[in-house]
Amino acid sequence: MWKIPYQMSSIVPKFFNLLREPYTRDMAWRDITAGVVVGVVALPLAIAFAVASGVRPEQGLYTAIIAGFVVSLLGGSRYQIGGPTGAFIVLTYAIVQDFGYDGLVVVTIMAGIILVAFGLARMGTLIRYVPYPVTVGFTTGIAVVIASGQVKDGLGLAMDVVPNHFVSKWMAYAGELASINPWSLALSVLTVLILVILPRYVKRIPASLVALVLAAAVVELFEIPVATIGSQLGGVPSTLPSFRFPTVDWTSMPGLVSTAVSVALLVAIESLLSAVVADGMTGRQHRSNAELIGQGAANILAPLFGGIPATGAIARTATSIKNGAVSPVAGMVHAATLLVILILAGKWAALIPMPVLAGILVVVAWNMAEVHLFARILRSTASDAMVLLVTFLLTVFVDLAVAIQVGVVLAAFLFMKRMSDVAQIKEMNSEEEDLPPAEAERLAHLPKGVEVYEVKGPFFFGAAHKFSTALASMRRRPDVLVIRMRHVLALDATGLRVLEEFLSTSDKHGPAIILSGLHAQPLVLLERAGFMDRIGRDNVVGAFDDALDRAQLLCESMRSTESLRIQDV
Repeated sequence: MWKIPYQMSSIVPKFFNLLREPYTRDMAWRDITAGVVVGVVALPLAIAFAVASGVRPEQGLYTAIIAGFVVSLLGGSRYQIGGPTGAFIVLTYAIVQDFGYDGLVVVTIMAGIILVAFGLARMGTLIRYVPYPVTVGFTTGIAVVIASGQVKDGLGLAMDVVPNHFVSKWMAYAGELASINPWSLALSVLTVLILVILPRYVKRIPASLVALVLAAAVVELFEIPVATIGSQLGGVPSTLPSFRFPTVDWTSMPGLVSTAVSVALLVAIESLLSAVVADGMTGRQHRSNAELIGQGAANILAPLFGGIPATGAIARTATSIKNGAVSPVAGMVHAATLLVILILAGKWAALIPMPVLAGILVVVAWNMAEVHLFARILRSTASDAMVLLVTFLLTVFVDLAVAIQVGVVLAAFLFMKRMSDVAQIKEMNSEEEDLPPAEAERLAHLPKGVEVYEVKGPFFFGAAHKFSTALASMRRRPDVLVIRMRHVLALDATGLRVLEEFLSTSDKHGPAIILSGLHAQPLVLLERAGFMDRIGRDNVVGAFDDALDRAQLLCESMRSTESLRIQDV
């Protein structure tokens, strides 16, 4: 049996495990059952997400079919269900409005390439470190924008165009309130009630599908005057998508690149979060780098066949697991189920009432918002609350791409500030608490001209200035300075530069420097930078006692040299 090389294991798709493991008839039946169920669940969602994103209904189905299959084939999770999700509605709609569908295709392909590069560079684990307040902030902001975008169809307002900007959108709604269609409002409310109440009593049948079929039948039979997909968007084809390469407008590329980065980050965050949820439900472990590569491949291929951005869908993945899925085959069956539905019943999608899609998306938005988490973070630290609010407000009032980038950068700066606050450098003396008696005794009887300073915390660019300030403010310049670094686990280029500058100064004006208690990472960095040869290897010691012995030896040598110089004079 062939074995995956260790260095390649993190990027090998989970589907390939089926080639090395027994796959029984029972496992196949469970995957088929789960795949069919989740395919039916995905049908109304794929259509609703596409319409809300400013593209045609079938494009949501194309995305769920193509991306869903590719994610299962090449992804790093056994259970991931890929396809369009509510998180992309805001971004996709804005891209289509600003750059057209071809612009969306270019952005999605670039995002896919970025994701593949992330996976090949083994950055899957790093994506997990996007701060939680940023994730909750933009997710809740997306939910607010999605819900606000459903007012026109939910109320049946007589509006041809809905502004993209949040404030302008609500001002336009206010001017059209007189045109509310009571039938549309009733269908929207009925849809929400079905989605909220039915799952409590019926587990096997997707509530969104029940609402969609029931409302379409009622509207058609009783000729209720509400907008449908057919009346508003035209018919839905029952054919397979065709390959189409986009027309690239090179003048708009700078704006598209920035947006592509945001799409890639959003795909990575949501897909890996979904994979983590699946791990928690099954006890398995996903391969984050392989997952990024699979998601990247899906977002490269899907838009070439009429698709839109796709990622791992948490709710559909959980549905697949709950219905017995055991391998990526379930995700492939889900894609095949949607393909069969498209071919056999795609034309009937034109009968779906727009208020029903609005109701489905309102419930999706409410589930995304997670108001309790938003409130919990607001009550936590001031910095986390600030990151949350900034990300949320930028998402709602400016742009999701800006919100993600600003949120991550702001969180990074706050992290650096916290690390800088933790880092300390101070003079050691024998009166400090928790000092071993032997160390306190030696500090109490330091040789004349020797001082000891201790650095605590990461010695990186956020804290290096503290080191410079502390040494510059020494009351007197000693003959020998022992810098104790037993609590410094990390040293970066800025910290190294500060040490080098201080060493250059000490070479001219003193003091002699001794480093004590270096850990592996700082020691390796100093070795590679040539710092060890500059300071002298005898002046880099492990034990604190050895550092003090070395300091005493240097002091005695200095006094002897000074005595000889005086005698010569």
